[in-house]
Amino acid sequence: MIVRLVCCLSSCDSCFPLIQMTLKAVSSLQMKSIKPPFDRQGSSNMLESVRTTGGQSQRLTDTVKPVDDSSSSRMWCCSSRRRSFLFVLVFSGVVFIIYYTNIMGMAMDWNPDWWLQHPANSTTHRWLVPSETLNMDEALAEMLNSSITTTSSSVSVPAETNQSNNDSVPTTPPPYVSPGPYLVEYPYQYHFIMNEPQKCAEQKPFVVLMVPVAPQNRAHRDVVRKTWGSESVVLDKVVTVIFLLGLYTGEGGEQLREQLLQESNEHRDLIQSDFVDCYKNLTIKTMVMMEWLDAYCSNASYAMKIDSDMFLNVPRLVTMLSNAPKSNYMTGYVERGAIVQRNPRSKWCLPREVFPRSHYPRYALGLGYVLTLDLPKKLLEGAKHVKAVYIEDVYLGLCMEHLGINPTDPPDWNYFHVFAVPYNRCTFSKLIATTTFTQADRMAMWADFSKPGPYC
Repeated sequence: MIVRLVCCLSSCDSCFPLIQMTLKAVSSLQMKSIKPPFDRQGSSNMLESVRTTGGQSQRLTDTVKPVDDSSSSRMWCCSSRRRSFLFVLVFSGVVFIIYYTNIMGMAMDWNPDWWLQHPANSTTHRWLVPSETLNMDEALAEMLNSSITTTSSSVSVPAETNQSNNDSVPTTPPPYVSPGPYLVEYPYQYHFIMNEPQKCAEQKPFVVLMVPVAPQNRAHRDVVRKTWGSESVVLDKVVTVIFLLGLYTGEGGEQLREQLLQESNEHRDLIQSDFVDCYKNLTIKTMVMMEWLDAYCSNASYAMKIDSDMFLNVPRLVTMLSNAPKSNYMTGYVERGAIVQRNPRSKWCLPREVFPRSHYPRYALGLGYVLTLDLPKKLLEGAKHVKAVYIEDVYLGLCMEHLGINPTDPPDWNYFHVFAVPYNRCTFSKLIATTTFTQADRMAMWADFSKPGPYC
């Protein structure tokens, strides 16, 4: 019963004051119990007053018997010794329990609110009540802390966090944290779920045309295959076309997957990686292209990244590359001193906290650029040290800057056009790549451009 009482008192917020009050009550009870059963001083006074009243008083005196002092003292002494022994026993038991018992561990068994706030998920945990929830005297708190330290040396648990460092408890992986609207997840280990690993080894191309395109955009791929992508040998140089795709996340994804497999079996020119194919992930798409070139096509001399809606003059491209540098070479429409857009409404906005500089370094516009095949490996290494912004051509420019390599202007400023040029057979024969009008019939343009005879 005593142990249960102490345990209950230990679980409350004011256990030590209650123990003090209990001890005071026991002491008060003892003082009352040790009062002699007969007040000798009071009886003497009463007898003295009775003697003065005459005969009637004399008769009363005769009837009064003196009290045996020795017998009364022995009774009082025995009772006092028993109560004193009980008091010492109770007090010793309280001190013994407080000193040798982990009151913190016992308190949680008696406090139902603690289990609601701290549900235990493992029997191997040694739970401790946070010190801030115990409203006790400093002396008792210090005693409890020292007791916890000596009895829990094998488990280091900060009282503020209630967390265990036990290695046997499985750790929860950190939650996914998005890089935000202006950055992408790169470097990252993406995988090719559709591949043509032997394409370059078998064809030994001089230049590889890498065409990023949406997986559902079969029409653009067919147009490229029937126009400039159909030229496999130009000026005795082998030209290879590869379409790069990401994952489609819209409706009918499984059906599209079957269609892509059929298309791949038919043309053998598709590679697909496991990133979501969207505008923001163009940087990922470009770097996955670099990974593929480094892994499967390093034996080629050059590669060109070109969008599927562009017009490409392949003979002019091969002619330019016949006299181009063999390493550390990137060319296209080279942008210089481009101002960083801060307007959130801009398609190419980069806030100051993401990119504090006011101008971009030199970079080749993403509509179409050429590079030597020693650069993919170097760019992949540089990407480990450059924050991956979502503007893919700017990101390549930042990686080139990190490598200390500048993009090179083409031999003729007229080779690459950012804005659409009205079709003219003579004009198109003098350029390499240009954007086209949305409603332009690229099939008809190519039919006219590729027919025999002089261009101008």
